[in-house]
Amino acid sequence: MRKKPKLCLACSAGGHLQEMLQLKPVYSRFEHFFFTFKRADSESLSKKEKVYFAERPARNPFSTLQTFAQAWKVLEREKPDAIISTGADVAVPMLIAGKLKGARIVFIESFCRPSKPSVSGRIAYLLSDLFIVQWKKVRKFYPKAVFGGSIF
Repeated sequence: MRKKPKLCLACSAGGHLQEMLQLKPVYSRFEHFFFTFKRADSESLSKKEKVYFAERPARNPFSTLQTFAQAWKVLEREKPDAIISTGADVAVPMLIAGKLKGARIVFIESFCRPSKPSVSGRIAYLLSDLFIVQWKKVRKFYPKAVFGGSIF
């Protein structure tokens, strides 16, 4: 039996990954791994952290199904207690698979969405146990959201 929760950190490479890395003081206290797609920044991260690379869905239904299958396999192997996501497309299949597997879901709406919701945020809102926004103005779209302020 684990003493501390195990975390899956699911996000797209690029800006979403940069947002996730801002949370290092929080996630570094727990056993964790990343779920993202390959790009220079995520490949660099894999030299220091456990990273699972997935197919990038890019709103393609076939790629999305492939990413979901990859997420399912990762969840079978790692068995995280919670999934934390800063979004975008690669995260959505992981969040759905995680919800089906009984993981707690924490979603942080992107900093780059100060006035309207993201597509991944709208989906994640339906799945999340905790939904955090970084801009007060966006709460009108997510009534149960918690305002967390900027993570930068």
